[in-house]
Amino acid sequence: MTTQEQIQYDKAVERVHKIKGFYKHLIAFILVNLVIAYFNYEDLKPGESYFKYTNFITFFFWGIGLLAHALGLFLPQWVLGSKWEERKIQEFMEKQKSNSNWE
Repeated sequence: MTTQEQIQYDKAVERVHKIKGFYKHLIAFILVNLVIAYFNYEDLKPGESYFKYTNFITFFFWGIGLLAHALGLFLPQWVLGSKWEERKIQEFMEKQKSNSNWE
């Protein structure tokens, strides 16, 4: 395996680990919030509505964290494209070469 292939492989492995971590986070979010919802439902008094803000605090704030995790993981791919990093590196290298020629 060449150095370039090894670098690509290492990046792919890192990306897979990050995606796996996100899915673990998502599963924990779902399971914990289901348990919380169950206990909140069990604690309801007769005629009391479940839809109170106190029953959704964990869901809301943890949901913000989960959304931030998802955006941090997937948004750069959607916005910048899959080859953006390589193109940007090449651009900086070319600028550095052109600046070196003038010195």
